[in-house]
Amino acid sequence: MTESSLRTIDETVKKMEGSFRAQDCLPLSHRASQLCALRRMLRDNAEELCSAVHKDLGKPREETLMMEIGLVINEINYVLPRMRCWAARHYLPSPWTLWPACSWTKCEPEGVALIVSPWNYPILLSLEPMVDAIAAGCPVILKPSDLSPNTSEKLEELLGEYMDENQVQVLQGGRSVNQRLLTHHFGRLFFTGGKKVGSILMQLAAKTLTPVTLELGGKSPCYVGSSCKLRAVARRIAWGKFINAGQTCVAPDYCLTTKELAGPLAEEIGKALEKFFGPDPRESGSYGRIINEKQLDRLISLLPSSDPLAGTLAVGGGFDKDDLYLAPTVLLDSDPGSKVMQEEIFGPILPIVCVEDAVGAIDFINDRPSPLALYVFERNPKILRMFEKKTQSGSLEFNVTLTQLSSSRLPFGGIGASGMGHYHGKAGFLEFSHTKSVMEKPLWPETLRFVMPPYDKLKDALVSVVSKTPFKR
Repeated sequence: MTESSLRTIDETVKKMEGSFRAQDCLPLSHRASQLCALRRMLRDNAEELCSAVHKDLGKPREETLMMEIGLVINEINYVLPRMRCWAARHYLPSPWTLWPACSWTKCEPEGVALIVSPWNYPILLSLEPMVDAIAAGCPVILKPSDLSPNTSEKLEELLGEYMDENQVQVLQGGRSVNQRLLTHHFGRLFFTGGKKVGSILMQLAAKTLTPVTLELGGKSPCYVGSSCKLRAVARRIAWGKFINAGQTCVAPDYCLTTKELAGPLAEEIGKALEKFFGPDPRESGSYGRIINEKQLDRLISLLPSSDPLAGTLAVGGGFDKDDLYLAPTVLLDSDPGSKVMQEEIFGPILPIVCVEDAVGAIDFINDRPSPLALYVFERNPKILRMFEKKTQSGSLEFNVTLTQLSSSRLPFGGIGASGMGHYHGKAGFLEFSHTKSVMEKPLWPETLRFVMPPYDKLKDALVSVVSKTPFKR
């Protein structure tokens, strides 16, 4: 990194720190105007953004509109009419011992927010946390992924055109940019991506005591019970897994089911895939591509041709390196010790692992790090409640996949190895806010004199009452 690049980063951080100190982004009218400008940007330039994402990921236009642009607009529409209430004073009762006194809380912006976004949903995962940060009153520095350059460049261009320069700045580049940025203190670092990079950024942030929100991922399991109609289940699993060619942090990573259901489930998923993408997904305009050759090579190494423990091919398995194409693939009888079961797949490969029953599935899940999402397909309410009570995950969905992303009323975030912190709606507003406690007590009457030195028997009795301890006679 050149000296001028380092200077640009430092100057940008200094500029945004000045914006925060001057409270340029604090007035609610300014926050609302910036959210409206962001919404207008998305509506005015939807086709250009879809085209940029398609160049980076081969993602169908409809997926970008539905799973990225549409979700950001929904978040803006939810936050706009509510943020004034969230930011207002909230009065609370004061302890009787402090009467007369008045107490309240008030949400204030934490400071300059640094958002480091990934390549797989480059619009959604850049702008949705930005919506929450703007609503909280934070100036934002966005560092988009260098692996989706077309989208990153388009976002920088459009944000510079539509947004206040004191509200949003975009810095592009790779790992060295992140490292330089994190030599500075921020109000909050918001990172979406893999566990390895998240761990590195968290260590860097610790040096400046920057609070961190990590949205990481992991191996999100999917359990299929015997009480379900497999055709409907297969369609929902296939949609959740193979949208964006499986490059979704909350996609079902693997399926757990009984030996009796494994074969029929794989067959039904294959039928669903043919309905979605036709007999040859490579020719379908509805099926995306892998982000780059490095990721494709990693995915190919997970297949049975490279690792016999991965199981047997039930569906797919084909690939074309020149086209960055990997067919939607389903594996049967995958060994828990296989490579495909040891790391987050993040691609269009779905292993099916056999378990005895729901109890066996719960034990299998609990023996591994807590996932970002857990999907359960079952009609028996007792089994559903058992999964709810006995497993730990960022989110839990019954008989559906991915749809938790669409609700601004539901906090979204991981637990343990799958992340820390939450966003979406009020949870996101609070994530970028400091909740300040305020107490006001008039100077008269001076009731505190009854607990101030010097102490005597009367005060000793009063202290005993206040502290709820026995009076020493």
